[in-house]
Amino acid sequence: MMYFWLFVSVATVSLFLTAALRRYAMARSIIDVPNARSSHSIPTPRGGGVSIVVAFLLTLALLGQLGLVPLEYAVALGGAGALVAIVGFMDDHGHIAARWRLLGHFSAAVWALLWLKGLAPLRLFGVSFDLSWLGHVLAAFYLVWILNLYNFMDGIDGIASVEALLACLSASLLYVLTGFTDLVWPPLMLAAAVLGFLFWNFPPAKIFMGDAGSGFLGIALGVISLQVAWVSQDLFWAWLILLGVFIVDATVTLLRRLIRGDKVYEAHRSHAYQFASRQYGRHLPVTLAVAAINLFWLLPLAACVVLWQLDGALALIVAYVPLVLLAHRFHAGGVESA
Repeated sequence: MMYFWLFVSVATVSLFLTAALRRYAMARSIIDVPNARSSHSIPTPRGGGVSIVVAFLLTLALLGQLGLVPLEYAVALGGAGALVAIVGFMDDHGHIAARWRLLGHFSAAVWALLWLKGLAPLRLFGVSFDLSWLGHVLAAFYLVWILNLYNFMDGIDGIASVEALLACLSASLLYVLTGFTDLVWPPLMLAAAVLGFLFWNFPPAKIFMGDAGSGFLGIALGVISLQVAWVSQDLFWAWLILLGVFIVDATVTLLRRLIRGDKVYEAHRSHAYQFASRQYGRHLPVTLAVAAINLFWLLPLAACVVLWQLDGALALIVAYVPLVLLAHRFHAGGVESA
């Protein structure tokens, strides 16, 4: 019962806080005005993702105070998330050079890993590997990549919110089914915070998430996935599967642009989901397609890993191959038409 009421309370706080942020953004002219690199066609307030940050961090502090989330976990997640959100908030209000953003991102990753004790040993095709210091370095790059790809993928109405909501709810379900109910609080409350924001962000969006929100979601999801790896390798693989749509689209796009010699730090509209939204002329079909892939493809495969001991690495390959083909079908990383 406590799950239900706290979920509703967090979602409600996020809902009303987003409304207040929308009024604030409009009053201060914090507006995304469409340009040649935009996927939207009308000026829209941005920065609404701060509601997710505030609602979740307040709840995380409460959960830590009640002893429902271990102190080390709460400090790792809250500290890293707050730092990334602050960097994103500053960037939303005035451009910050890429090198300083990256420094902030790596600082947040290192902070989280210090409290989480780095990367847990990984089991790959039945063999366990303890990568020691190299694993910690890879984990830092993993966190920075997850938070940045989340920023890259937040380009059409509702897509980033729907991805986070379904990944968190799916993971929460898997935690419960495998008996790790004590771990369910962070992903479940993050889902609640996102749900309140999604009311305003669902196509057609009335406010955008902004870098503060998208970066926060990316680092939060990354930290949650690394934390659970110390408890269950299967649940770590499940997280990688559940985030497959974003990981594959962003990675394929980046690799193709790197190979072509593009300046990857420049804004662009060459992700698969962006090409798809232009092809269909609307954001809604693409956002709903992402939801369907999560529910009917990725969640069942993740369940096979945690409930029926399907090898995590093998399941990841099975999950990603169709996504890679789909990314190529929609020209991820391809040259944008004039």
